[in-house]
Amino acid sequence: MSELNTDNYGELLVAVKQRIRAAQYEALKAVNKELIALYWDIGRLIVSRQQGQSWGKSVVEQLARDLQAEFPGISGFSVRNIWNMRNLYLTYSQNEKLQPMVAEIGWTHNLVIMEKCKDDLEREFYIRMTRKFGWTKNVLINQIENQSYEKTLLNQTNFDQTVSENIRQQALLAVKDEYTFDFLELASEHSERQLEQAILAKVEPFLQEMGGMFTFIGSQYRLEISDKEYFIDLLLFHRRLKCLVAIDLKIGEFLPEYVGKMQFYLAALDDKVRLEDENPSVGIILCKLKDKTIVEYALRESNKPIGVATYRIVSTLPQELQDKLPTPKQIAKLLSGF
Repeated sequence: MSELNTDNYGELLVAVKQRIRAAQYEALKAVNKELIALYWDIGRLIVSRQQGQSWGKSVVEQLARDLQAEFPGISGFSVRNIWNMRNLYLTYSQNEKLQPMVAEIGWTHNLVIMEKCKDDLEREFYIRMTRKFGWTKNVLINQIENQSYEKTLLNQTNFDQTVSENIRQQALLAVKDEYTFDFLELASEHSERQLEQAILAKVEPFLQEMGGMFTFIGSQYRLEISDKEYFIDLLLFHRRLKCLVAIDLKIGEFLPEYVGKMQFYLAALDDKVRLEDENPSVGIILCKLKDKTIVEYALRESNKPIGVATYRIVSTLPQELQDKLPTPKQIAKLLSGF
């Protein structure tokens, strides 16, 4: 080792370890893809035989016993799991778009999505999000229970007018209408400072709830303009949009003047902080409450990309929003932006 240049060897070691991890990841993906393909074919064979024969539930039970006897060292051939294989085929066999996508996420993820999602558009959303952000099974369950699908589709932004077309769909999917911060362990009454401190103590789950593609830059981010200091509550960076994201925390109801303040922050960030290869900065005003009509008017004339969202300490979707999702055609168009 003494004859080696330690700096060069360190670089070599890092490169080799990265290559090994990449190979392991690709191998895991290949194994998973083959496993899902196997389960798909078993499900297809069962369905096709049941359609042509007068077979009931007993065929699945018999098949499970015979497969477990034939392949004693291989798990996955329980009665319940074989029924799941059949369900996988029945769920996606008529949707050519989703068929190849189910092999891109794990089997347990597929089971959660089939069980908890009510239609193909919702399933597509969570399949794509799981694939893109590498959600674990527990994170996926939490996202579904927190109704991320509905809250993403109902978001209020002015991105249609202020974000370039090449990243507009991605931007729309990056902001929810409501965020659930049940992990913060805050009382229902709290100050903005307490909210910020609670977020800083739980940065990782906070970034996960924000969508998974954010990195944390700082809190009370300082801007100096004309010898005066201004502070942004939280500053993040969105890796896919390649832009700074300023977050203004408010513990009360949204007020129209918050938009002017955010425009000021975004102008300063674009001028003084943004790098040449980055897209214009985006702002998220995070409030306890909002009136959607007031938000709509406040954002209408804004020339900076801003979204207004609410946060809750407990997971719920307001009753008045339950039946206001976009049409299936609009949802499909939005999902094409992934």
